[in-house]
Amino acid sequence: MPLGKAVLLVEPYRFDIVDLPTPPVEPGGILIKVTSAGICGSDLHYWRGEMKPMIKGKPGPVIPGHEMTGVIHTLGEGVSTDSMGRPLREGDRVVYPYFFPCRRCYVCLRGEPNHCAERYRFRASVAESPYCNGGYAEYYYLYPGHYVFKAPENLSDEVATVANCAVSQVIFALHQADMRMGDTVVIQGAGGLGINASAAAKDKGAGQVIVIDGLSNRLELATQCGADQTININEYTTAESRIEKVIQLTEGRGADVVLEVVGYPQVVTEGLGMLRKGGTFVEIGNIGANSNVTIDLSKLLWGSTRIIPSVNYDPVYLPIALDFLVRTKDKYPLTKSVSHKFPLEDVSKAFEQAEWAGKSKGTAITRAMLIP
Repeated sequence: MPLGKAVLLVEPYRFDIVDLPTPPVEPGGILIKVTSAGICGSDLHYWRGEMKPMIKGKPGPVIPGHEMTGVIHTLGEGVSTDSMGRPLREGDRVVYPYFFPCRRCYVCLRGEPNHCAERYRFRASVAESPYCNGGYAEYYYLYPGHYVFKAPENLSDEVATVANCAVSQVIFALHQADMRMGDTVVIQGAGGLGINASAAAKDKGAGQVIVIDGLSNRLELATQCGADQTININEYTTAESRIEKVIQLTEGRGADVVLEVVGYPQVVTEGLGMLRKGGTFVEIGNIGANSNVTIDLSKLLWGSTRIIPSVNYDPVYLPIALDFLVRTKDKYPLTKSVSHKFPLEDVSKAFEQAEWAGKSKGTAITRAMLIP
């Protein structure tokens, strides 16, 4: 089996690039040659040291990255179709979830594979093999039985890559929120998640999509991708003024659904204030430890407010996301949400430019891609 380059997260803010052996492909397994991997907000949390990688076994450096696509390098014995029954051959481009539910535990049997406690069971450090378990590498290994879906030929690598995480996640979140046709949806943040959420909400039938951010270029892209209204935090500089604007835009009712995808704990209470009675707040962005916020529970009670955390997704939403991207590729310029590309060797430069924490003007990057 071939050697492949891989990025190691050795310690916060430090990457090394090494050559690692690929594992032998067992019956039912698939070895992927990665062609594109995205820098997601969660990857920045790991890079900063705000989150510890979820690994099994011995501690040690890990291969980061989870949002990716690639082509089949080697098909294991017995694999002839993808998870939808479509023929697979070596050289075919595929997408796949970055987690692997066991499909045997209590929550999996209840139809909640995104809650499976063992969904990261094959994530390990490079202290033990096999190593191909992170997206920032030339190769990635799918264990026998892993979900895998053939990528549509008319989708670019960049778009297919974000289907794996951002697009599937926001479509699943809107389903969890029970978003209905005609609903008003507020999206806090216009990065990769927010841009895709804007288009997905509009495609699902939202009557009004309102996107909040502080960068005019991101808000312009949000408008191109389904947003009916945008709120620039540099013009509406307080939480109170932004809440008032949403109430005004909804004729005094408030929004039906608010999605938090920016990752600032302090915007949670702001988002809750934008909801109508009986509205739903979906929390996606604040995945780092110590993301604390104080909430008046009486307001939740009397407002009949639902709060839904959304992390991971049911894998069936990945082909749904691919279908959405194909149907809307000429309607919404979602390719623009991928604003920068870097060779794998420039991973440190890519993360430094993608970093927004501590920068008064944030970052111009909506989504950056690493190309092995």
